[in-house]
Amino acid sequence: MEGYTEIKREFLVGERALFHSKNLRIYDTIFDNGESPLKESRNIELYGSMFKWKYPLWYCRDIKLDNCTLFEMARAGIWYTDNISVENTMIEAPKNFRRCRNVVLRGVNFYNAQETLWSCDGVTMENVNARGDYFAMNTDNMKISNFELLGNYSFDGSRNIEMRNSRLISKDAFWNAENVTVYDSFISGEYLGWNAKNLTLVNCTIESLQGLCYIDNLVMKNCRLINTTLAFEYSSVDAEINGRIDSVLNPSEGKIKADYIGRLILEKDLVDTGKTKILCSDVAETEDISPWRKDS
Repeated sequence: MEGYTEIKREFLVGERALFHSKNLRIYDTIFDNGESPLKESRNIELYGSMFKWKYPLWYCRDIKLDNCTLFEMARAGIWYTDNISVENTMIEAPKNFRRCRNVVLRGVNFYNAQETLWSCDGVTMENVNARGDYFAMNTDNMKISNFELLGNYSFDGSRNIEMRNSRLISKDAFWNAENVTVYDSFISGEYLGWNAKNLTLVNCTIESLQGLCYIDNLVMKNCRLINTTLAFEYSSVDAEINGRIDSVLNPSEGKIKADYIGRLILEKDLVDTGKTKILCSDVAETEDISPWRKDS
């Protein structure tokens, strides 16, 4: 490999300021007004540098950022870029990481993560914080640990996800997702997991209105459901719940084990009730029709 050229403490402006660059180590440099400063570049390392304008890293390969900053106008900043590592970095700009492959994020803060990490493949995230809706849509093959998210509609359509020790406040999380396993995590948000396939939750705490419905093969091991109502509607489920479930509605098949169920609603004209085993010695109420059908 060719040797690296160093750039230090520069202030660069203008469109494509370092277009099609190769083998650069860039230190404490500011990329200001000017689109696509590093478009089509290869083997670039950036340390302590700042991006203040749009599209900084498009169609790039073999990129490293450490202790960098992407300001709000560095929006849509990293698209179509493969083999990129980002560490200890602040990203204020939305719509970052689109159609990228082999992405490593460690110690990254996304202050406006709206529409971030879309349609990517091969993502490792450690100690990442994000705030914004539609995070990680249609992104596959993710390994995630110590992740915190505040934003709705996350991981829609994503596949092959392993998540550990994380906290999500996210309405409609994991919709249409496939092959997802979450360990030792907290998830709060309405309508969790609808239309997912092969969703497994292990040692998790869940809070959700009408969560865990319309799922093909939902597995829950040693989980807690706090303020979770009308759960499991039309889901095939194998659930082991420690403590209480507030209410269960029309699971399609499987097994539900809990210490207490506040209200169990099984409508024989909508589901085959014999296909689901309810292993609970304390069911406060059993109903054969849902509240909204009573009122109609």
